Amino acid sequence: MVSQEKAGPDPSSTWTPSHGSASTTTADGISRVLYCHAGTSQTASMAQPGNHLKAIAEMSCCSASAASWLFRLVPEPHVSSDTWTPQWQFHHNWLLPFMSFSLYGDVILLTVWGFLFRLLWVALLTGLIVWLALDTGRNPEQLISLGGFCFLVLFLFACSKHHGAVSWRAVFWGLGLEFLLGLFVLRTTPGTQAFQWLGDQVQYFLGYTTAGSSFVFGNTLIEDVFAFQTLPIIVFFSCVMSILYYLGVMQWLILKISWLLQVSMGTTPTETLSVAGNIFVGQTEAPLLIRPYLADMTLSEIHAVMTGGFSTIAGSVMGAYISFGIDAASLIAASVMAAPCALAMAKLVYPEVEESKFKGKAKRNILEAASNGAAASVGLVANIAANLIAFLAVLEFINAALRWFGEMVDIHGLTFQVICSYVLMPVAFLMGADWADSPVVAELLGIKIFLNEFVAYQQLAEYKKNRLMGLEEWDGNRKQWISVRAESITTFALCGFANLSSIGITLGGLASMVPQRKGDLASVVLRALLTGICVSMLNACLAGLLHVPTNVGDCAEFFSTANFSSTSYTMYTCCKQLFNGTLSFKGSWPEQADNVQWLRECCGHYNHTSCAGTI
Repeated sequence: MVSQEKAGPDPSSTWTPSHGSASTTTADGISRVLYCHAGTSQTASMAQPGNHLKAIAEMSCCSASAASWLFRLVPEPHVSSDTWTPQWQFHHNWLLPFMSFSLYGDVILLTVWGFLFRLLWVALLTGLIVWLALDTGRNPEQLISLGGFCFLVLFLFACSKHHGAVSWRAVFWGLGLEFLLGLFVLRTTPGTQAFQWLGDQVQYFLGYTTAGSSFVFGNTLIEDVFAFQTLPIIVFFSCVMSILYYLGVMQWLILKISWLLQVSMGTTPTETLSVAGNIFVGQTEAPLLIRPYLADMTLSEIHAVMTGGFSTIAGSVMGAYISFGIDAASLIAASVMAAPCALAMAKLVYPEVEESKFKGKAKRNILEAASNGAAASVGLVANIAANLIAFLAVLEFINAALRWFGEMVDIHGLTFQVICSYVLMPVAFLMGADWADSPVVAELLGIKIFLNEFVAYQQLAEYKKNRLMGLEEWDGNRKQWISVRAESITTFALCGFANLSSIGITLGGLASMVPQRKGDLASVVLRALLTGICVSMLNACLAGLLHVPTNVGDCAEFFSTANFSSTSYTMYTCCKQLFNGTLSFKGSWPEQADNVQWLRECCGHYNHTSCAGTI
């Protein structure tokens, strides 16, 4: 009889289970045989090699295919009427020094997460630390984003519902997948080119909306009026999404992404499927993927479903943000990166302490989220238009009240945006924005959290437009635009439905599906909102950490071909370099034949002390 105490087997010893004959293994590990006791409760029909391989896989946290790769059944297994004690022999003896075994009663378990896998994790972690040290050495400002990332993770852990029950596998795998996606998109040439190409194609594709909206509303309205310019894009995009659902494309994509997250992070199929669906559909549409199971889901799973909705944006409104001029590649990357991060942080903030009923595979027939087409988007468009009217009106009222109050206490120009810029400025700085840009980033972050991301993206687009037009960075004490790095960080930080108005939308949508669980939904929604806000900030920190500064190139070459009748961001940058004496000429300044002319042209657009006497 095997000892009841947990211990590792001796390679030179004989392992004797309670049923069946003994088998001897040699000291050099050439022939190591495992006995697995099926238990007297097992029936003969269950005592099949395939079933037993599955049992081994479940006990050792590996897949059945991996178990079949590691083991083979020794011929002539001993089968009695009530107990099956087959002999499983190791296929790959070279792995034996790196694997660990444990005894549990009459069962010998293979622990897959043995020395080899721990060694792999240590190697990966060491490589990551070395790479970060070398990379941030070239751009020290990236250290701030790294510090902000660590701070947010620690903050969420401090807010955890059950600190001792955190599944660190889900946390580390989720953050690791987010980092790998960010590294691929922001740092590798194939990833950058692929997402840039995808973003360009989406922009080009959305341009076809003009054909329908111009016929219905006329060219004048779609060029001058926001409602007729942007909202028809949502109708068009929703229609395309419904066609993709009908063809089965969306189901295939969501299932594949869900499978990847589930097998790596160890989360249940229901919550994983919903979070994966949030990449493409909204916070009320994604739970339809798991609607039959919502009534029996644990609080941790419901929290994960809500967090996924708060952390991402729907594909339909993404089209609207792209039409504003927001970088399409960054929006797509932010939405994809948010899925594993949302699932990881959801399990950090609200770990699983109940027994889930959904350990197995999710059935494919639960995909009920196919849209009803363009007709269904009419309600979405009306909802967005109504929210914009209401929120912008409320914002103006709040600002008027704050200005009135500010004048009474001798504080001029007090607005909601100004308050946000001061309160959230440290958060913006921790995400990686320059100190000078932090008030603007904080202002946009406050608008996103307390109003909605639609308004925030609209204002970010104005800042970006001002930069691309080459306007002066400062207009008195007011900043007219922010740096490219700050723009990228803000784009990721705003990418999510995590705002106060979304609480009602989420509760209303889920409560209509499971009205008997209204109390449970209300008990976790605020925690999910906080997690969703932090997930977007974590994405922003990662964008700041992986951002690569872009150079304007040789300014002498640019000036030689530039049309000085208009300005651009490149012209502004080169003129500022010229004013500060750091112009990136290939030769010296006096060697440039048109140096005085270029200085005169720059002074015609921008003010600087160097311009005295040149005009």
